[in-house]
Amino acid sequence: MGRSGDLPRGLVDRYRAGPESWPDDTGCTVLHVDMDAFYASVEIRERPELADRPVVVGGVGVRGVVSSANYLARGFGVRSAMPTSHARRLCPQAVYLPPTFALYQEVSAGVQAIFREITPLVEPLSLDEAFLDVAGALRRLRRTPAGIGAEIRRRVLAEQGLVCSVGVGPTKFVAKLASGLAKPDGMLVVPRGEITEFLHPLPVSALWGVGKRTAERLFDVGLERVADVAAAPLPRLRRMLGTAMAEHLHALALGHDPRAVVADTAEKSIGAEETFDVDHFDRAVVRSELLRLAERTAATLRERGLRGRTVAIKVRFADFTTISRSKTLPVATDVTQEIYRTAAQLLTEQTPPGAIRLIGVRVEQLGSDGAEQLLMDAPAQGWREADQAADKARTRFGAAAIRPAALLGERPNRVGATEPRPER
Repeated sequence: MGRSGDLPRGLVDRYRAGPESWPDDTGCTVLHVDMDAFYASVEIRERPELADRPVVVGGVGVRGVVSSANYLARGFGVRSAMPTSHARRLCPQAVYLPPTFALYQEVSAGVQAIFREITPLVEPLSLDEAFLDVAGALRRLRRTPAGIGAEIRRRVLAEQGLVCSVGVGPTKFVAKLASGLAKPDGMLVVPRGEITEFLHPLPVSALWGVGKRTAERLFDVGLERVADVAAAPLPRLRRMLGTAMAEHLHALALGHDPRAVVADTAEKSIGAEETFDVDHFDRAVVRSELLRLAERTAATLRERGLRGRTVAIKVRFADFTTISRSKTLPVATDVTQEIYRTAAQLLTEQTPPGAIRLIGVRVEQLGSDGAEQLLMDAPAQGWREADQAADKARTRFGAAAIRPAALLGERPNRVGATEPRPER
């Protein structure tokens, strides 16, 4: 919906905030900040020679999926969640890069730090986007909401070398829509008194929760724009969509969204997964990948000061059947070997035979790392000390500086991250 091709002419320009002026932002204390083509932009920042070339980040194997594409690549039709093989056909001249998650997390932390210097009310949605409630910062900073949005854009560019788009509005829904329409590298301000004027010309797909199937159902009965949903009798919408969905969409279409910005929402789980280029019957190969994923997951837990009690695996077979299995430990952990042993046990004891297409590891029931780890038994403590030493080595010398011995041989054919969030 961030593209303006099916929007009434002039709608975006009406609310676009220029360098000298912007629409009335009184009462518009919710900001949505979204980094532009985040993964690709970070890679280009690290390789300035790529600035004038199409760049695609994602799985580079035959089953790879695009995680991010810069705007030059998008001009050829490349989009996130598209198979990389299809992207290569559309844009063979692009530079195709595997994702560098540790780097993206580092850059994201720097961007989030800028947000938190402005307001403590920051609600991250992912590595590259967040809501901010700036009501309490207006007097302290002596700026308007749009002025704060402009300052965020300036600082992100100056300190991180990246561009972002900002939506400024009275509600979360409006602010998020505005940031999408501001892309790339822009800011939109939707005045409090013009919510319906802004929303009603938009296609129904702009409503939060309307996917392709719901949009088709609405189109089939003549409800093509947000204004149509707002004008539709609520009983009719309930019959079509069910009570909960109908009431949700009707409220949004009328401009009602009471949700507050919730700071520091606790993460429910941390994990990683990979898709193989070739389906694997050999469980030894799959266990090797499990170790790699456990290492990545444990490192993220330690980086964020978290531990988890439940270890879960996700297995997708060649026929796309997908299962999950989990085990809850007596004490929370962030130790690579403990997570790996539990995941490997689940794979061996609780999954049926068959060729595996995708394998994933997650740790759930997260909490801070202040609790005693694994009852302080000596083997676990030794592994934890080894993990901490490895973390220090990676911080100093890079992510590939140290790896488990079992991972020093041949790597199984694998694609990379396979479930990217659609990017705008």
